[in-house]
Amino acid sequence: MSQQDLDMRSSLKAVRRHGKLFAAIVVLGILIGAAYAVLRPPTLTSTALVVLQQTNTAQNNQASSADTLDSEIGTQVVIAGSYPVLAGALPHVSPAMTVPQLASRVKVQPLAGSIISVSATGKTAAQAEATTNAVANSYIAYLATDSPVKQMSARTLEAANSASGPQQLPQLATDVLLGGAAGALIGFTVCVAVSRKDRRLVGRDAIAGSIGAPVLASLPVARPSSAPSWAKLLADYQPAAVHAWGLTRMLHQLGAAAPRAAAPRAGDGAEAGEAVSVTVLSLASDPGALALGPQLAAFAAAQGIPTVLVIGPQQDMNVTAALRTACAAPPQSRDGSADSGESSHKPLQLLVVDDDKLGPTDAALIVVVTVLDSRAPLMPQTVATDTTVLGVSAGGTTADQLARAAVAADADGREVSGILVADPDPADQSSGRTTRLLAPRRQLPSRVHDVPTEAR
Repeated sequence: MSQQDLDMRSSLKAVRRHGKLFAAIVVLGILIGAAYAVLRPPTLTSTALVVLQQTNTAQNNQASSADTLDSEIGTQVVIAGSYPVLAGALPHVSPAMTVPQLASRVKVQPLAGSIISVSATGKTAAQAEATTNAVANSYIAYLATDSPVKQMSARTLEAANSASGPQQLPQLATDVLLGGAAGALIGFTVCVAVSRKDRRLVGRDAIAGSIGAPVLASLPVARPSSAPSWAKLLADYQPAAVHAWGLTRMLHQLGAAAPRAAAPRAGDGAEAGEAVSVTVLSLASDPGALALGPQLAAFAAAQGIPTVLVIGPQQDMNVTAALRTACAAPPQSRDGSADSGESSHKPLQLLVVDDDKLGPTDAALIVVVTVLDSRAPLMPQTVATDTTVLGVSAGGTTADQLARAAVAADADGREVSGILVADPDPADQSSGRTTRLLAPRRQLPSRVHDVPTEAR
């Protein structure tokens, strides 16, 4: 593939990535085109014909009137568009204007023989006709009274009684199309320029390569803004089949893909049971990634895996305020009344913990949600887990921000083993699979690429 093809493809991706900005610029171009068409409607042109003739005295004194008329026609064209003639027409011109403005609207041309045409433009047919007749009449009156060329006179051969020009509706459509095309061109240029300056990571490979951790799953996320919307998400989350398969594979890698009974787990240093625990880290500047942990917990619970969703101490409490409220509220039955929790068809337990202590639980999977400050990430004192993954929105963070978050986790004794990508770019065909694999608590079987030793 040529470099030109690659540049065009990347440019189209940039436009798709900044689709809202592109659409806004195109709409702005259309509005400007429409406003221009309304404020500057197409002008109409009307024409009057004036015939020149020599006076009787001139005819008696000149041997050849035809030759004299031919030599004077150019002078008369200049006189018809001169300042005195236009000034004399101003009282009869609407709307009111100055002589230079009227001169820009009037055009005088010689026609065959002794005929000259006087044309004028206007926003309406009536304005064009009135302006044309006013100039023609002023010219005839000037020749009769004030003209230095006394041997010439004129009369109206055909007054202006109609106007021609483009129709307003087709002109409006043309201006709108031109405005939209100009907006599209400007929007394309702006999106490409913004994309080149934007350091936020979009592709899975770019996200994975920033910290050397593989992308475990990528899925669209919800963006709840209140406690009831968070509660609804946790109760009714159902991903599409392709995203459900991605989450299932991740649960397999974590070792929590099947329902099981787990020994009680203590977070105060006691020996851990069989529960699998994972911390989902996200950044406060990337609110879309906050839902990754809750959606993972809700999906696991829907598969029959006893799951605990833990909202612990956060570096930025404002980001998780609504989620903490939803998790701290008592479980609700379908009719809205408080429920004991024993009749829930999803084995999902919600906990809000303000320290690093987690009491005994019979869950098979523990999901801890933690949010870090993107400017100065520092791990809060929260529940320790077996695995730590980083939640990232496509186009939501930069490589520097992800690296600082990984360093903060490492300083707390946690290794980022994988990445969850929220709202992946539909045009991204990369997988985000690096050579560094997730290290689960149990050894995973590997695919056999050769004949087994026993069969040789």
